[in-house]
Amino acid sequence: MTERATRRQLLTTLGAAGTAAVAGCTGGNDTPATPTERQMPATISGWPMFKADAANSGTASDETGPTTSIVEQWRFPTGRQLYSSPAVLDNTVYVGSNDGTVYALSAVTGTRQWSVETGDLVRSSPAVVDGTVYVGSYDNTVYALSAADGSQQWAVETGYWVHGAPTVADDTVYVGSDDQHVYALSAADGTERWAVETNGPVRNAPAVVDDTVYACTDGDSVYAISAADGSQQWRFDAADSFDSAPAVVDGTVYAGNADGSVYAISAADGSQQWRADTDDEVHSSPAVVDGTVYTGSNDGSVYAISAADGSQQWRADTDDEVHSSPAVVDGSVYVGSNDNSLYVLSTEDGSQQWRFDTGGSVGASVAVADGVIYAASTDANVYALRSAV
Repeated sequence: MTERATRRQLLTTLGAAGTAAVAGCTGGNDTPATPTERQMPATISGWPMFKADAANSGTASDETGPTTSIVEQWRFPTGRQLYSSPAVLDNTVYVGSNDGTVYALSAVTGTRQWSVETGDLVRSSPAVVDGTVYVGSYDNTVYALSAADGSQQWAVETGYWVHGAPTVADDTVYVGSDDQHVYALSAADGTERWAVETNGPVRNAPAVVDDTVYACTDGDSVYAISAADGSQQWRFDAADSFDSAPAVVDGTVYAGNADGSVYAISAADGSQQWRADTDDEVHSSPAVVDGTVYTGSNDGSVYAISAADGSQQWRADTDDEVHSSPAVVDGSVYVGSNDNSLYVLSTEDGSQQWRFDTGGSVGASVAVADGVIYAASTDANVYALRSAV
């Protein structure tokens, strides 16, 4: 193990109960705040990690979502604000909270199934793969928890906050840290396979496609790293920080930048293919579906951009900054805004299909599974929204 790895402590090993509290932790209730009588589908699945897949594409082709007459199915209150994007798999919603807790909730009723306390804020979005929940915490640690009961399987300490979501591919957990490293950890036991130093904090989920890991940094760069050994394949530099997670689709890396632009970069050699400008910083991570790139901007708008040449196809306005990363399902764009609302827009022309208001900003991305939207808000609630008919 490297000198750097030696300085980090492997806190627990596979199967250990660890020190995390399971079920009954403070910061939440065992029942949702506003359940309804209507029953949802018996099986909820389909959005297991941030932006749905390891490529961060922002879409799940086999899912459906509500488009009209949206009503609240349930809401679950946590102890503090929510910036973590929910993951949904096998009837369960997984989400982190600023109260330092990871929650597992029934996707059908919103009832808490278990909760695990970490040592600090959980803004990382969980990834759920093969019965394990992988998530980071501001206590500088990456956790692997049993999806069934929340028991701790392992935990690995990094040098600083783990803000971004882990990405799991080929039995490896790839995750960034504010200690300016990207880590590759064994999904089975947390053993470090490699750690790569970058030029700034890595605060968003890496994308993993074709044996390459793509990561954005606050140090103004996008990195392409070999998944096998961590060697750098290329690095793309811009004038300002890349505040979004990269999306990698059809040989191109798409990423938003604090200079107000979305960049399209060749996945093969890191050359710039095009740059599309908005009117303010872009913290929203792009979704890429059927030749179109969807992203939000601090100018309060959601953009649809041609993946071929960066030309703007449409622009839809909200009433405040859009940090949320769009989820695109079945002809609709689902995206939150800091105006305390969740929007559904038509992929065809950006027209608003509906708007749901929460008690706080919706900066996290939503998950869409089996006709239901799962969203987290800074009003400290997790919401499940469905069609009224």
